[in-house]
Amino acid sequence: MSTETDIRDRFWTQLSQSPFLMVGLNGASGHSLPMTAQLDPDANHAFWFYTSRDNRLAPGGPAMAQFAAKDHDLFACIAGTLVTETDPALIDRYWSKEVEAWYPGGRNDPNLLMLRFDLGTAEIWRADMSLTGVFKQLFGGDVTEEMKGKHAEISL
Repeated sequence: MSTETDIRDRFWTQLSQSPFLMVGLNGASGHSLPMTAQLDPDANHAFWFYTSRDNRLAPGGPAMAQFAAKDHDLFACIAGTLVTETDPALIDRYWSKEVEAWYPGGRNDPNLLMLRFDLGTAEIWRADMSLTGVFKQLFGGDVTEEMKGKHAEISL
């Protein structure tokens, strides 16, 4: 398995275990927002977010998402485009009690909006958080050789 394929696979595995990202529109003055990605194992070209029509991400457009795995052993910066998702089947597919808690009007809340993040490119880093890796960092050991093959710029 190539390094790029390994890193891409690790990214999707880690994101499925902790689907929380910081998302912001390119060129916007507001900070990025924490969002929970709705993932489809058969769709590695996009992920989705429920939000509200008055959210600063609602206008859509070119966007960036940042991801840190829960064990801090993988980091990613993802470029893509936010677009309004209008397919009712997709909106229904990911609806859950957790999502409903955010929308007083439920699935038919007029303020509900689903955004699709169409994935472009990503820069992904793997980190060595093992005892040896942390020890080297704490005591000034050379970690540059170990980082080879743990970074990739890829198309998603």
